[in-house]
Amino acid sequence: MRDIAIYGAGGFGREVACLIKRINNETEECWNLIGFFDDGVSIGSSNEYGEVIGNIDTLNSWSKPLSIVFAIGSPKVVCSIHSKIINPKIDFPNIIAPDTLFLDKDNVKLGYGNVFCSRCLISCNVEIGNFNTLNGYVLVGHDTVIENYNSIMPAVKISGGVKIGQRNFIGVNSIILQYKSIGDDTIIGAGAVVLRNTKDGNTYVGNPATKVKY
Repeated sequence: MRDIAIYGAGGFGREVACLIKRINNETEECWNLIGFFDDGVSIGSSNEYGEVIGNIDTLNSWSKPLSIVFAIGSPKVVCSIHSKIINPKIDFPNIIAPDTLFLDKDNVKLGYGNVFCSRCLISCNVEIGNFNTLNGYVLVGHDTVIENYNSIMPAVKISGGVKIGQRNFIGVNSIILQYKSIGDDTIIGAGAVVLRNTKDGNTYVGNPATKVKY
């Protein structure tokens, strides 16, 4: 049994705790969830799945091997926290819901630190990097490349041949049409339909997705 903790004690953290419990019940994996790390919640606080046992300083001084899964919606925050973890005893496994469907798992390249929530579907010849969250019912088409630190919200549909860079937030029920590119640090609003390549660092909403300023 391997010890694991969740970084992020909010609502998504509790969902990931449920996911880990389900993995233990339905697969051969056997995780021992020891609690949560969080930099914004008091140590000793608790929810129905465990206690906040520390922050980044606690994690960097942890003396035993420990797996960490990020449960934080902001890609930039995940990227920032990961860059501060210097403890060599920490590793970042992929946490994959048992009902995730890989059409051809042998033809998928997968990094580490990714979270696949329930009922995602991954097609063939797909490359997924590190620390991406696919938050339930996400469809990823053939020949798609997803780099690092992306938060992909529930029911997103990514068509074939799409390229997604780093630190992007892709909102609930949005659609990215085939062979389009999402660069870096982009926000795609809920329900948006991306018909054209986006430009880095911008927010897009609507159908068709249009750049907006806040």
